[in-house]
Amino acid sequence: MKQTVICPGSFDPVTVGHIDIISRASKMFDHVIVAVMVNLSKQPSFTIDERISLLKKAIGDLDNIEVVGFDGLLAEYAKQRNATAVVKGLRAVSDFEYEFQMSLTNKKLNPELETVFLTTSAENMYLSSSIVKQVASLGGDITSFVPECIRGEIEKRLSNK
Repeated sequence: MKQTVICPGSFDPVTVGHIDIISRASKMFDHVIVAVMVNLSKQPSFTIDERISLLKKAIGDLDNIEVVGFDGLLAEYAKQRNATAVVKGLRAVSDFEYEFQMSLTNKKLNPELETVFLTTSAENMYLSSSIVKQVASLGGDITSFVPECIRGEIEKRLSNK
């Protein structure tokens, strides 16, 4: 049976940490749906279409990955797409507390849905989209934070110069 998983996030903007988790998931599962989600508690720097475009460029030639926009309940979307699990990256214990709560909620809404946690690689433990936004807005170098193929687009949008 082909195993489909969903890797959800706001990806505003996508970082090398995100790409690491997505590419590792692509080696573990047959089909990875990267769901670019609308987060009502955040004011995005990039539109959902821009985030999808940046992700597609950053992922490159990984052929078992599909990038989609999504607005709604993840547990319901997983049912619609026949996904068996959600893949989430964890940087620290604080990430786990929130993601564990979301995992239990998704399980309650969709008892067939599992959550797989992947720990981030050590070099990306500190990295978040918020850090990228802050550094870029202050004119700092984000070269090691984001995929090179999309760095210029991110700098152009976030730079206050």
